[in-house]
Amino acid sequence: MTNRITQLFQIKHPIIQAGMIWNSGWRLASAASNSGILGLIGAGSMYPEVLREHIQKCKKATNKPFGVNVPMLYPNIQEVMNIIVEEGVKIVFTSAGNPKTWTTWLKERGITVVHVVSSVKFALKAQEAGVDAVVAEGFEAGGHNGRDETTTLTLIPMVKEQLQIPLIAAGGIATGRAMLAAMVLGADGVQVGSRFVASKESSAHSAFKQLVVNAKEGDTQLTLKELAPVRLIKNKFYNDVQELYKKAPTVEELKTLLGRARAKKGMFEGDLEEGELEIGQISGLIHDIKPVAQIVEDMLLEFNLAKEQVAHL
Repeated sequence: MTNRITQLFQIKHPIIQAGMIWNSGWRLASAASNSGILGLIGAGSMYPEVLREHIQKCKKATNKPFGVNVPMLYPNIQEVMNIIVEEGVKIVFTSAGNPKTWTTWLKERGITVVHVVSSVKFALKAQEAGVDAVVAEGFEAGGHNGRDETTTLTLIPMVKEQLQIPLIAAGGIATGRAMLAAMVLGADGVQVGSRFVASKESSAHSAFKQLVVNAKEGDTQLTLKELAPVRLIKNKFYNDVQELYKKAPTVEELKTLLGRARAKKGMFEGDLEEGELEIGQISGLIHDIKPVAQIVEDMLLEFNLAKEQVAHL
């Protein structure tokens, strides 16, 4: 398939493997790129020199395009951006911040820039800032989320109605059918996160991967909205948060409970009780841990079959 997204990134299929903290190291990104889609390294959980190491290993593992996802609230952002330029990465996805801050700087250095948004308003701000494409993410998605709680089904056509640049849909997409649905709604491509968490090459702890596979409908919830809304699997930490909410906590009390490195403890180290376990609602439809190449192949097969079925309606 050739369209605006495959042409923009020089990839075979219009699928992006999301750059997720503690899940998206060089093994996942290179496997994704080698499968004909765009792999992303998640810089949000990496010290600058660790990111450099992952980029260098990814370059050795694939000769296909790959990129880096950078949350712009990152404390060492200048150092991170310098490393990306020094290592010759040509695609950067930015999130959690104002796209005006870095877009021009990156584009002046020959880098394709994509910004992640959760509303029409911010999609238009990203377009105005000069990004090459936008990821519009519905609140079904795992991890940090938009405050408006707009679902993918409504967000994509609303953004498409006003956006001129390429649009990538995210949130609740793990199958070929969902990919087709997103593209019918107006997306040029899809970004897939949770499905790739449950892959052989993901850097997530095996216990977390298995928990994702075992998850059922209703096992995730958006919480901690006073800090930054985040979708989690319900566990002891989640229950502790809900207990604290009964006391009408201050923001400081919520921050104290959250503490530091709780996401690392859960997703990377496998503490399923005290860890912050970020995953999307679509985890209820993920039933196995597969190699990335198989996930991509299955998605494309289902996409094409669904396309044929729709054509006969």
